[in-house]
Amino acid sequence: MTRPATIPRPSHRSGIAAWLHAAPLAAALAIGAVHGPSRSDTPQLPAITVLVVSHGWHSGLIVPAALADAHGWPVRREFPQAKYFEVGWGDRAFYQAADPSWWLGLRALLWPSPGVLHIVALHEPPAAAFRGVPMIALHISHEGAQRLGASIAASHDHGADGAPVALGPAVYGQGRFYASVDRFHLLATCNVWVARRLRDAGLDLHPTFALTSAMLLGQLERLATTVPAASAASATN
Repeated sequence: MTRPATIPRPSHRSGIAAWLHAAPLAAALAIGAVHGPSRSDTPQLPAITVLVVSHGWHSGLIVPAALADAHGWPVRREFPQAKYFEVGWGDRAFYQAADPSWWLGLRALLWPSPGVLHIVALHEPPAAAFRGVPMIALHISHEGAQRLGASIAASHDHGADGAPVALGPAVYGQGRFYASVDRFHLLATCNVWVARRLRDAGLDLHPTFALTSAMLLGQLERLATTVPAASAASATN
């Protein structure tokens, strides 16, 4: 897995992460689902470019910072100068562990467990922040992008005071973990979570069959645009 040049990431968890995301492949063979297209088309307003980035077995979304503004993401208040945000999701204990164990990964797969959002502030174009890392650029309608922003906002868990629950600092770069209401398990991996958010935005995806990053990117290839990753447009309200 190629590391981004300007945002270093630890590699000690890669072996466990590979096993953690490879295990659901067998389960996918036994699942059947009926899927219909869900398209969003609002030609009156410009489309917004969203990126899907692959970190080996894990994938994330990169969106313009204005989308976080429009939907009140708490990370925007902490990093007001960011131009983009990378959003990842996963098992709360495993993702935040400094040295995740095999037992922690097995527990995450076998028992539905609390999820966590991992949001990293980017102050430069995504292609510069993650040099050499595979990315797919997607044009999403203005309306679809707003649904995407709202869907990510809705994934935040809230405390008794009604505020989103902020946790520790991000694994790399400038960012933070936030508690999520979504739960991680064998059939709800980080890649499934990304596929669900993109389906909320109106893309014709099958989250059930996006258990791994490769499975997700395989579905996205037919929807990819030719827009360079570095030119993701700003979102508008």
